Amino acid sequence: MTHDLVAALRPLLVAEACAEAPGSGAEPGDLEQAVWLRLLERLQSDGPPADPQRWLRGAVRAEARRCRRRTRRERPYDTEPAAEADRHDPEHLALAAARRRALREAVRRLPGRCPRLMEALLSPEDLTYREIAGELGISQGSLGPERSRCLGCLHRLLTPEVAARSARG
Repeated sequence: MTHDLVAALRPLLVAEACAEAPGSGAEPGDLEQAVWLRLLERLQSDGPPADPQRWLRGAVRAEARRCRRRTRRERPYDTEPAAEADRHDPEHLALAAARRRALREAVRRLPGRCPRLMEALLSPEDLTYREIAGELGISQGSLGPERSRCLGCLHRLLTPEVAARSARG
């Protein structure tokens, strides 16, 4: 029974882990391993899930969320806040340019109207919502919800190194 369940779920787990890994900061194999462990724990305590495919999808997403949270909180020991003078050194400038390129590439991969909207929001001209709405041909009132949806898509596309927020405190 357990062997049949594992064999039946393996292709779905591989696909789900590959889909969730880029946005979680984890390798697909690590997500797979964590979900297999959760399944084994579940089988020992409660028995097999009623809907194994649904359970598996939820478990993969839960592990991906756990990895994203861990990535945001963990910081290397040797990382110190950059001094103002360090902001103009070649290494810092090159890293900043690489982050901007990664952001622009991710914006181009967004669906629908999102690339045009995000480009307008990132414009150095600092356009107002009225100007952006006029440029895109949409109402100003729908710009906020559209922006939120696009930012959500962009957040899922970016790797944790680009999307992770700095530590607060």
